[in-house]
This record gives sequence, structure tokens and C-alpha cells, in this order.
Amino acid sequence: MKKEFPCGQCGATLAYEPGTDVIKCKYCGHENPIEAAPDAPPIEEQDFHAALASLAQAAPMEENKTVKCTTCAAEFTWDPAVHAADCPFCGSAIVTDPKNSRHLQPAALIPFQLSEKEAQERLKVWIKGLWFAPNDVKRYAYTQGKLVGMYVPYWTYDSQTYSDYAGERGINYTETYSDTDKDGNPVTRTRTRIDWTPVSGHVDRWFDDVLVVASKSLPKKHADKLDEWNLDALTPYQDQYIAGYRSEVYQVELDEGFEEARGKMDTVIREDVRYDIGGDHQRIHYVNTQYEDITFKHVLLPVWMNAYRYAGKSYQFLVNAQTGEVEGARPWSWIKIGLAVAAAVVVIGAIAYFASQGQ
Repeated sequence: MKKEFPCGQCGATLAYEPGTDVIKCKYCGHENPIEAAPDAPPIEEQDFHAALASLAQAAPMEENKTVKCTTCAAEFTWDPAVHAADCPFCGSAIVTDPKNSRHLQPAALIPFQLSEKEAQERLKVWIKGLWFAPNDVKRYAYTQGKLVGMYVPYWTYDSQTYSDYAGERGINYTETYSDTDKDGNPVTRTRTRIDWTPVSGHVDRWFDDVLVVASKSLPKKHADKLDEWNLDALTPYQDQYIAGYRSEVYQVELDEGFEEARGKMDTVIREDVRYDIGGDHQRIHYVNTQYEDITFKHVLLPVWMNAYRYAGKSYQFLVNAQTGEVEGARPWSWIKIGLAVAAAVVVIGAIAYFASQGQ
């Protein structure tokens, strides 16, 4: 169960202060240090196959009060003092109907490093660079754009891989041949050919912390781009770091996440195979890979997010709360695009006119 930490001076709820090791009262400023729990387990990889065989026994479970948005199906922890608000993932209005949710407890997290104010500044710079965005979007960012701090669930996977392959190596060579020029005169020309040779071989690679987002609530193309994480900053999970923030419950299951991780590994392995084949060109007929010593971690990574509805559609902004990287969806102003096209036509027409007058 997610814990609350009351202020020792005024009784209000303390919240984690980004970039520090304290939880702080936003009303009176009282601070409590976050001390490392003496019995906190180290951040360790867990055996993937053992977890699939017996998930409940493979890692600690936790139970939280969560709420589920009926529009986008996002499920996340909820402040019991709040009864109605907008969903941080899609911007839809929701009324809380909290329930108990049991799931795999995170092994580690990266604490928030950017405050909401700092994230807002990064977002404003990003929005200023959006060409042809409706004015409403920029006004929203400056007036209604309160950000929500969310810990987003991720899986990390490790694996030793052994790959056998077969293919062909192509070597460029130059040959001469007889031809005629446009006047029918004989000439000698050269052309490049490729000499293909069958090859087979074996490559090994160790993969460490292949990262897969375990949320289905975030737009995948933006969540996948939000990848500038320094995982060396992971710290063992403690409730104090969650104080004042929400955390989403993972929707991508452990085995489903590994399938995506394996796809990322396969892309790298095929590049290893191409390098091993060598030559000027490579053809890969098949790659047979064994995945061994598979381990995983369930981690939470910090994101400032903002969701709003425009013209009946939902748009999201995401700010990496460790690095300040911004990703997001944006609507287009077809009026602005139309005016720009019209202006371009006028400019091109004017250039053509003056060019003809000069001639």
C-alpha cells in the first residue's frame, strides 16, 4: 500500500522534492530526509523463467489503491484526498472509483530530478518550436498546462545470446566490356559487378538493461522516443520517493515485454552478423538465436506529463524528469498551413514575374 508522510509541524502531506534526498511540506517548508532503509534489498536482476513459472513467489508484490480511466484504460495510483480530476494520460474528466490493485513491486526507480517549474520551461521552449500549431495549443501550455508527475513502469531485460547464421558475402569487382558510343564507334567501358560467396558463422552478444516501456496509456511512438535515461541513477525503491506523485500500474506483462525486448536484441544481432560476414555487401538467409541467462527488473522512471483535448482529440506532452527531454503529439493548424502555402505561391509568382520582365 502506498504510504503517506504527514508533516511533523502542520500535519499536511509531505512530497518528494525533485533532485534532493528529502520529502518536503509545500505549506510550511518542513523537510524530512530520506534515509536509506538498513534492510532494503539491493537492486538485483530476477530470473525471467522462474518469474513466469511462479510470478507471485519470484518477486515481492504490493497492493495499492488505483483508479482506471474509462476513456483510455490507464490505471494509476490516486491521491485519496482527490475525488475528481482529469486523466493525466488523455485529459478526460474522471471521477475516482478506487480499487485495490495487486501487482509486482518495483525493484528500483529514478527519482524526479526536474521540478514542475523546470519541466514547464522545457515544455515552453519545445512548444515555441512547433510550426503551424494552433494558437490554442500555446495558450494552453501557458495557462492551463499544469503538469502531472508520474512514475511510468518499465521492464529491463538482460540476456546472453548465441546466434548461428547463414548468408552470402558480396565483393565488388570491376570488369571491362565493349560497347559503342552515340556515333556508333567502338569503345571500352567498365562496370562494377558483385561476386557472391556462401558463408555461415556464429556471433555472441551480452545484452544489459534492454528497456521496454510497460505502459499502454502513453502513445508508443512518443514513449519509445523518450529514451535518454541514465539507468546508473537507479536507486532501490522507497515509498518516500513516490510521495506527492502518481505511479502507473504496468499494463505490459513480463513475457509480453520480453518479446519486444527480443525484437530490439534481434536488430542488434543482425548488425553483428553483417559485420561478421564482412565484404562490401551482405545477404542474411537466416539467424537462429538462443537466449540464455535471461533476467529482468521492474523499475519506475519519472515523467512530467500533460494531456489536453483539442477538436475532440487527445494530445499528450511528455517531459523526461531526469534529463528534460520533451516528446509529444501536436495538432496542426490548417489555416496557418493554408496561409503559408498561399504566401509561398505569391512569392514564387512574384519571382517568376520579375524574372520575365528582366528577360
